[in-house]
Amino acid sequence: MIKTESITTAVLDTAHVGDIHGALGSIASDDIAPRATFPARLKTLMAIVGPGLIVMVGDNDAGAFGTYTQAGQNYGTTLLWTLMLLIPVLYVNQEMVVRLGAVTGVGHARLIFARFGRFWGAFSVIDLLLLNALTIVTEFIGITLALSYLGLSQFWGVLASAAIIMIAVSTGNFRRFERFGIVLVAGSLLLVPVILLVHPPVGQIAADFLVPKMPENAKLSEVMLLIVAIVGTTVAPWQLFFQQSYIVDKRITPRFIRYERMDLCIGIVLVVVGAVAMISFCAQIFAGRPEFGAYTDALGTAVGLEKYAGRLPAVLFALALLDACIIGAAAVSLATAYAIGDVFAVKHSLHRKPWDAKGFYAVYCGLIVLAAVLVLTPGTPLGLLTNAVQTLAGVLLPSATVFLLLLCNDRHILGPWVNSARLNLFTGAVVAALVMLSVILTASVLFPDLGEGWIIGILVGGSLLALAVTAAVKLYALSSPRADSLRFRPRAPRFARDSWRMPPLAELPPARLSPLSRIWMIVLRGYLVVAAGLVLLRIFQLATVGA
Repeated sequence: MIKTESITTAVLDTAHVGDIHGALGSIASDDIAPRATFPARLKTLMAIVGPGLIVMVGDNDAGAFGTYTQAGQNYGTTLLWTLMLLIPVLYVNQEMVVRLGAVTGVGHARLIFARFGRFWGAFSVIDLLLLNALTIVTEFIGITLALSYLGLSQFWGVLASAAIIMIAVSTGNFRRFERFGIVLVAGSLLLVPVILLVHPPVGQIAADFLVPKMPENAKLSEVMLLIVAIVGTTVAPWQLFFQQSYIVDKRITPRFIRYERMDLCIGIVLVVVGAVAMISFCAQIFAGRPEFGAYTDALGTAVGLEKYAGRLPAVLFALALLDACIIGAAAVSLATAYAIGDVFAVKHSLHRKPWDAKGFYAVYCGLIVLAAVLVLTPGTPLGLLTNAVQTLAGVLLPSATVFLLLLCNDRHILGPWVNSARLNLFTGAVVAALVMLSVILTASVLFPDLGEGWIIGILVGGSLLALAVTAAVKLYALSSPRADSLRFRPRAPRFARDSWRMPPLAELPPARLSPLSRIWMIVLRGYLVVAAGLVLLRIFQLATVGA
């Protein structure tokens, strides 16, 4: 039975309102009792847990397996510190979409349409659809690698995997899908016994995780590109769209944000544990071996594990890869289906049966079928598709983070839940760093011979330019008559925050961007036009030469 709220909100699908039915518990929509005891809080957390776990573990997908194992095989544990630095970035980015989802009741793509216009809305959805479709192809490439090592038929294995992914979503029961997702999250822990069986030195792992350093006698350009790849595979645009829409679909409201933050923290712990495990056991088994510094793919990692550590660790790694690709494909497909449903205001909820949300399920299943067919079709340039995913993700990452930051400073959207001044300062620095890393990644793929001098120049020059422009615009903004409207205001009391929801989108006044925001939007648009054009040109060149 679908219930309605007495408060008028922006929720687009009535299935997004009602009782919370999570994998591990339920909360009635009229349950407003205070959680004063530990058992009550634990019971609430069990009902809320899910979105953070699935989005984080889903990000440790085929691309992540390839990136982390490459880091360990080529450079040992020396790049573990990148994961430590990414922990606050992961939390800040995903915590912002937690607030957006719970407070607005609307998906990420719909908010971009409503606040930044049709150009940016269409841009975000079209590019998300393209990038996610290619990402799902890489998930099925990972599935074929796992099946190949396990000695199973790739044809029937891919078909079975596609069927499982589609059936798990198409039951019309949100709780049933979330339980499927939680099982896959548990499957990601198969990497833990692998590292225990290989037993790399714990002291060295801890030191390299906490103390940044660069690999000795390594080419700076190659190391930087791998660092950028680690950032790109850990902070992906689809995560923002997925978690916000999934929180809306799960019916999580502002009063449960603190529990969803805990769910997110648990997910981050799991994703970091998996990443550390892959880098560490690869560093251990390949150190001093002929394969060190000569990474091939995840299949080569499994073969190396069997050769130097035994059959059991290799089988566990292959099963973990298969598990990761399935949850990754499901999450990325859902992110796209949610976005399409949000933009066109059609029914888009896992609470609905397939015949009650035909468009939503058609987009989801269509992406899975397309990816499976492409992977099984002889002659498909799988290497080119993987390269395109990495490049497009690098191009889109800055726009995703900029939109996220602007939305979280829009008081008409988040009211008392807007970002604090300190959070804006940190997030602004993160956005600037991601933009520079994106430029490096895009340039390196387009121009493979990019030298170390160019990379250092981009980092230093970009940092100085960002600081100069930000300082100049801030001084102008604070000295203008509009300064009072741009300054930070204290947040409302807790009781008001827990009950505040965004009104319907049609009732919101037009978005007002600060001078700094307008400048960065212009810069972002120019960068995206140039970068996207160069990427398409490069992909065309590679395709025409048979890459």
